[in-house]
Amino acid sequence: MSKDLRKQNLRKPISTQELERRWKAVRQAMGKEKFDCLIMQNNNSFLGGYTRYFTDIPADNSYPMTVIFPLNEDMTMISHGATPVPPGSSPDWGPPEWAVCGVKERICLPYIPTLSRTNEMDAKAAVETLKKLNVKSLGVVAPAFMGAFMYNYIKENLPDVAIKYATDLVDEIKAIKSAEEIELIKGTAKMQDIVWGAVLEMVRPGVSEYEVRSEMQRLFINRGSEEQLIMIGSQPAGTAAPQKFHFFQNRMFQDGDQVCIMPEISGPGGLYCELGRTVCIGDAPKPLLKLWDFMVEIQDATAEMLRPGAEPAKIFKAYSDELVKRGCALDLRLFCHGQGYDLVERPSMRPEEEGMTIKTGMNLAVHPMTMNADRSAYAFCSDDFVVSDSGTYRLQKTPREVFVV
Repeated sequence: MSKDLRKQNLRKPISTQELERRWKAVRQAMGKEKFDCLIMQNNNSFLGGYTRYFTDIPADNSYPMTVIFPLNEDMTMISHGATPVPPGSSPDWGPPEWAVCGVKERICLPYIPTLSRTNEMDAKAAVETLKKLNVKSLGVVAPAFMGAFMYNYIKENLPDVAIKYATDLVDEIKAIKSAEEIELIKGTAKMQDIVWGAVLEMVRPGVSEYEVRSEMQRLFINRGSEEQLIMIGSQPAGTAAPQKFHFFQNRMFQDGDQVCIMPEISGPGGLYCELGRTVCIGDAPKPLLKLWDFMVEIQDATAEMLRPGAEPAKIFKAYSDELVKRGCALDLRLFCHGQGYDLVERPSMRPEEEGMTIKTGMNLAVHPMTMNADRSAYAFCSDDFVVSDSGTYRLQKTPREVFVV
């Protein structure tokens, strides 16, 4: 009955076999590191992949979800709602019993971060659960996502428990995609290719950036997309036109504009891809075309370096050195990174912080971006690449070109 309800109500439930693969791999690593239990907390889907990875249930709308993952028992989930959970209820009241796998207890409490008097509710439930499990060594996964109140409450009320960070333990497993995950990622990339074909019909004088975003969201959702971050930026020819977050997308397109569009979406099953292309209304300026060709060239060069065992710092240096050589603006943020349940996952191509090497089975977004020397053109080329034993292959089929409408 549960399997039927999952299939009926969820767009693309992850198979039980895949979930069991993840749990087994993590528990083996926990045993080696002497962890009795892991705890993690997320509150959104865009950068909330840890709880989703273990449960196939997304955290959403800034309501914190906590997952407690013991070494030798099923999980406990703590989420916003009320007890008892109404039979057949929606996720607003906590995940229904039919929706969860590998979960022993669902604790639903009416806590909301903006209601400060409720801040102890989930923290108390977490501590009580850890006490019942007789936890002696606790691994905190992705502490940057855990609320300070929760973390401090655990430390204060479990003084005899050894608490350590366990993010690397999970990241090393989560970063390598299974065959099932790669098929879902391919589906997301295919969805981007299909919707891109419709984008070209939307970009014309008199249309606002936010109108294009709205229509793209509708098309993606109708094809099963779960979440959408769609960045759009437009400027007149001769002016750099980087993509912008939705709050700033009010400009109306005009003749001669350059328009940078980046849909970063999750498909059915919750795994992300990103695509980045530029559209010109009228002729494409020569400086833009020249810069775009360079970005395609450097994307290919990066993909060639993404081989098993490669070190992110060396890839970042090669990229930066080439930008300097061509007289372009340095890209000091993040030009290549893992992608899956999160918009941005490890490994990241950064100069110093990343210790994870490239491995077979990783999905990486490669999005070089820069401006030319006189800042008259901006180019951003983004696609996803999967690492295989023999190299990488690009997922999106959208031509890597500056489109003219």
